[in-house]
Amino acid sequence: METDFNQEYSESGLTNSSDMLNLIRNMNYKAELVRAGKEMLNRHLTVETWGNLSLRDPEKGYVYLTPSAMPYDTITEEDVVVCDLDGNILEGSRKPTVEKDLHLLVYRNRPDINAIIHTHPEDSLVFGVLHQDIPAVIDEGAQSLGGTVHCAEYALPGTEQLAINTLKALGKDGMACLLANHGAICLGKDMKEAFKTGTVLEMEARIYLKALSVGKPVVLSDENVAYMRDFMLHHYGQGK
Repeated sequence: METDFNQEYSESGLTNSSDMLNLIRNMNYKAELVRAGKEMLNRHLTVETWGNLSLRDPEKGYVYLTPSAMPYDTITEEDVVVCDLDGNILEGSRKPTVEKDLHLLVYRNRPDINAIIHTHPEDSLVFGVLHQDIPAVIDEGAQSLGGTVHCAEYALPGTEQLAINTLKALGKDGMACLLANHGAICLGKDMKEAFKTGTVLEMEARIYLKALSVGKPVVLSDENVAYMRDFMLHHYGQGK
């Protein structure tokens, strides 16, 4: 690995440590996105080439996007598209995901978010097809999702209206939303948290759906949701 990096660094023509650090960062973001695409597929959060992922470098403001309609198990670092927050392509020859503008709109309005996964899941999409929100019915949902997961109004894929509807459904601090008849958007401060968001969303949707089949689910109060979300953010885990 070290030999490969040294060879790439030497061939790049970069001449100082700052340039080398930038190269390392670029390689890491691209590699992480490639890895995450395979993970999304392996976790059954999408099928075939649907869905998309992105990462934001909070230092430089660059956004790394998966390419459009390419199988996740074949994507390489060279296929990743890099742009700025205005959508200007900086690196990559591939066509970026059709939901590029959706990702960028979220990043411009949510400085707390550095990773976005657009999934096409089975369980939460049941409620997306019904155009129904998923309320907070389990503690994990309250802690990780921050309350009710709203369903964005329907708009065609890849359109500005879908991006606007998504941002509205997410609100100022929501971690996920449903896309009517389409899929879900899952956010995180990093890719690990974005996958956690997606996993908990599917868990809560599955439990809520089962509960509805046998009775009337009891929804957690706003006060308890707020307490558990704050506890997760500021007290749960080591070093807090």
